[in-house]
Amino acid sequence: MSGKEFPDSESVTWQSHRQHERPPDLRFLHFNDVYHIESGSAEPVGGISRFQTVANHYRSHLQYANLPGLLTLFSGDAFNPSLESSVTKGRHMVPVLNNLETAVACVGNHDLDFGVAQFRHLKNQCNFPWLLANVLDPGLGENQALGGCDKTVLLEASNGIKVGVVGLGEREWLDTINSLPSNLNYKSASETAKELIPELRAQGAQIIIALTHAREPSDIKLAEKTPPGLIDLVLGGHDHFYAHQIINDTHVLRSGTDFKQLSYIEARRKANDQPGWDFDIIRRDITRAITEDKATIQLVDKLTSSLRHKLEKPIGYTAVPLDGRFTTVRTKESNLGNFVCDLMRHYYDADCALMAAGTVRGDQIYPPGVLLLKDILNCFPFEDPVVVLRINGKAILEALENSVGLVPALEGRFPQVSNIHFAYNPNLAPGSRVTWTKIHGEPLVLDKSYTMATRGYMGRGKDGYDSLLVRSEGGEAEEIVSEENGILISMVLRQYFMSLKVLGKWARWSASLHRHWGGVHDRLHAGSKVHEPSTLKNGTKHNRTGIVRAYAEKAKTDVDGRLVDSDTDDEKDHHYDGLASSVGSVGSVEEKKGREMHIARVYTRRWMDLAGIERRDVGMVGEKTGEWDLPHWTKGIAPRVEGRIVVEGDNGGVGGGGSHGV
Repeated sequence: MSGKEFPDSESVTWQSHRQHERPPDLRFLHFNDVYHIESGSAEPVGGISRFQTVANHYRSHLQYANLPGLLTLFSGDAFNPSLESSVTKGRHMVPVLNNLETAVACVGNHDLDFGVAQFRHLKNQCNFPWLLANVLDPGLGENQALGGCDKTVLLEASNGIKVGVVGLGEREWLDTINSLPSNLNYKSASETAKELIPELRAQGAQIIIALTHAREPSDIKLAEKTPPGLIDLVLGGHDHFYAHQIINDTHVLRSGTDFKQLSYIEARRKANDQPGWDFDIIRRDITRAITEDKATIQLVDKLTSSLRHKLEKPIGYTAVPLDGRFTTVRTKESNLGNFVCDLMRHYYDADCALMAAGTVRGDQIYPPGVLLLKDILNCFPFEDPVVVLRINGKAILEALENSVGLVPALEGRFPQVSNIHFAYNPNLAPGSRVTWTKIHGEPLVLDKSYTMATRGYMGRGKDGYDSLLVRSEGGEAEEIVSEENGILISMVLRQYFMSLKVLGKWARWSASLHRHWGGVHDRLHAGSKVHEPSTLKNGTKHNRTGIVRAYAEKAKTDVDGRLVDSDTDDEKDHHYDGLASSVGSVGSVEEKKGREMHIARVYTRRWMDLAGIERRDVGMVGEKTGEWDLPHWTKGIAPRVEGRIVVEGDNGGVGGGGSHGV
């Protein structure tokens, strides 16, 4: 059952030892939680063009010619979050899913990020049904599923075998969605399965698959609470890892994330007319060794070409690795989390900042060197702005208890903080895990008023942050800066890097901007977190040489004797800066490219002048052989881990002194 063309990327997840007895009766391909259509840098690199190659192989390679046709099943989360979705609102994923010949999908929480109406619009463009059986919307009518989804579907394989599929979600992720209809009715996944699966059997289903978007513990509970044999296979999503186990004779499988993994499954009826099915499961990692599908390369180019030039623009520099991996930000303090929370706090001069780790979506380490605009938008794609709340110490303590209440699960509610130091013991009961807390080095006072910078998402009580719910939503938190007036995290970061002013001032840099950003820098970098490039060790090079070299090839002249900054100098180009909302339709493609070329030429020349690099040194057309150091056009940030979050108990953490005041 292996693919001979790329055997090094496969591993056996489960083997029934019956694969040599006879051909399979059914063949499935399963994947879940896909966001970035382009390949990454670390193995497995993923990317839809290589993923499509593997899918095509299992669908149409000669070795499968006489076998049942492939049925592709998807467990949700495609329309957000990603850099592309911040512009397209998810529509770029429709042709991707259709080209994979997806047979059926289960709704994921992020598929609803842009609202139910947008989801329904995208759903109607898909060539397959979307399922969600246990979340009902009374506004659509009695017993109607959220988003107008189907509850079940009966698929028929090429050999006539009927496959019953039921789509199930979990209650917890409903709390993570910004805008949902009121009075939704959530039903137990196991009870829903018990109700609907007999109907599928009555329609002739010979095998039952639960297609879910739920954490692994919820899928395990589903298998435990349903009678053996009711569900043959649970194909899950929501988690971003690959895992398999058998519960009550039911296989429970999740297939990785982000086009980096998939599962190929062969199913055979049990021998000797016994009820049930035997499964052989292969995990396939999408590695660089896999050839990219040419047609999909063209599709990706078409989907991303309108963004590429803008998004490849260097915007900042890091002197240290920035750790944005899910396994870091959702379990412990991260230097990237510290930097962003510090910036949020100082931008609004708040007492403290708290950001749910699910805000950080890059899931990678950003190495020392140039940061691109797409790095920022990929890592912080959400559209809700930073807000500032006035709350008491008790609300802060409750927020921290919520943030660590589900540890060790990799939940997005885990905190990253600024000017908050606290300790928690994961061995204690949820709601009583935080053992001490300090704000600005002083013990937290429960009845004292504090200002907190956070995401608007949390100010709406999402992810269990009920204590941060604002008054306009029925809570107790006072809004000092509301969502309507707040600024996106991605935009705060962009403005911060511009405000370093090494490259040049904004064309309309005012005295108030100077005062504001001067104060932000004085406070943010009091601990020497900005490094001059000259302090880096010899031999350190930027990791994005090719990007700036490409601009250097185009650099020629100033315009009207003025030097333009790294963003834009023209109000008519403000639609360029709205990537988190829309690329807009202002101007033709040629006009956009011309404007981008203009900016590239101007600030590339500025870099070279500041670094003392003469144009003849690089040939102005990039013809010099060998590597060359890029101009150090901005200072390098160097945030560090500082012991803001202390883990006590089995992990050997120690207390920081003090307790919650009264």
